[in-house]
Amino acid sequence: MKLPLSPPDYNTLFKKALGGNKSIGLFGSSFGPTDADGRYLHWDKLRHLQPPEGWTSEDYWFTLKIARKNLYKKLPFISKSGMQFQFCMIDSIHRDLHWIDQNAAGRIGMDKPVTNPHTRDTYLVGSLIEEAINSSQLEGASTTRNVAKEMLRQGRKPKDHSEQMIFNNYQAMQFIREYKEEKLTPAMILQLHRILTEATLDDADKAGQYRDASDDIHVVDASGSVSLHTPPEASGLPERIERLCQFANDLDGKDFIHPVIRAIILHFMIGYDHPFVDGNGRTARALFYWSMANQQYWLMEFISISRIIKQAPAQYGRAYLYTETDDNDLTYFIIHQLEVIKKAINALHEHLERKAAELHDVEKKLDGSVLQGQLNPRQLAILRHALDHPNTIYSIQEHQAANKISYQTARTDLLKLSDQFKILSKRKYGSSFVFVAPPDLGQTLADVEQIYQKAANDVLNTLL
Repeated sequence: MKLPLSPPDYNTLFKKALGGNKSIGLFGSSFGPTDADGRYLHWDKLRHLQPPEGWTSEDYWFTLKIARKNLYKKLPFISKSGMQFQFCMIDSIHRDLHWIDQNAAGRIGMDKPVTNPHTRDTYLVGSLIEEAINSSQLEGASTTRNVAKEMLRQGRKPKDHSEQMIFNNYQAMQFIREYKEEKLTPAMILQLHRILTEATLDDADKAGQYRDASDDIHVVDASGSVSLHTPPEASGLPERIERLCQFANDLDGKDFIHPVIRAIILHFMIGYDHPFVDGNGRTARALFYWSMANQQYWLMEFISISRIIKQAPAQYGRAYLYTETDDNDLTYFIIHQLEVIKKAINALHEHLERKAAELHDVEKKLDGSVLQGQLNPRQLAILRHALDHPNTIYSIQEHQAANKISYQTARTDLLKLSDQFKILSKRKYGSSFVFVAPPDLGQTLADVEQIYQKAANDVLNTLL
């Protein structure tokens, strides 16, 4: 990634306009803050496009900046150069916020698994695992999803640096859930960073500590040769983090800022301030989740923004750079993150619909059989997975962690699937049992009816 070209100096353009053949009034009234298609363009892109007829690219940019300056809302954060951060509430942002309010804070259909008390925790655990994996992979963790999910579900210790990053991120998401009702404090941020970076830093003493003047921290491109961002001086970090906490907690302040915008700004400022030697991105995304949960956007616990960001990481980095190179205009980052949130929510709905269809397929297979109505949602999910993944091994501990249930409930689920329903095979493994999906499970299900029918006939013959 290369640095975007900074826009022409506004004052220089203003002087040029005064001496030109267009009146200043014409510049201020010709265009709004976006182009004709409603796009909030940075100069680095706009300069390559055809300007409106009769206008140069620089004149066109000048008119957009006039409109934006009239809309800017100032924030209580200062850049390295001493300028305030700011943003514009344009129409597309209002539209996206309305959509998110409807889909992430309101009540969705009660038949959805995330509102069903019998299945809610299963989906929550899965979502926390997804975010832990993807957020870590964004910062270099190389472990595959399947291996990482196995580690977290089985509760085994991490084997390497990448697994440790993912394990830490999962613990951090649990920490965020525990503290979502509390006000944000610098101590909470430091503890969150300590959890995220445990056993992953070259200097273990840096976990949960601000960087200091001796830490030469720069954000560089993939090649490591181009410096993209140098954060503010380390000496000012305690004050900057304190101000960030005040902003995060000021929900009833005089100046209203939409809750989703507040969470996005919190995300950005941690990335900009870069208060730690490593783990800043993971900390920023985790605090975004805290802010959304703290402001009652309950559905956000079930989505993974990092999975969406990971699909186009360059756009994520560019949104930061556009802000920093254009008058600290956070509008670019806000627009990007709103799109990420919308995609993540849509992905969740698609996932729920797909899982509902899969369970419906299983129920159809059981239609009319003696098993119909006897399997709980957790057992149905195992059956559906086992049908597509023969020879899979299921353990009581993994089933317990995946569904946030007690050990005894998990044990009962699996024992019934093996001993009573003959769906899984039970095998001794060390001092405990594991449960295996047979390779011919589809045929076995058809045999289950005969097994139960024979048992029923034996009972009937005994009675006769």
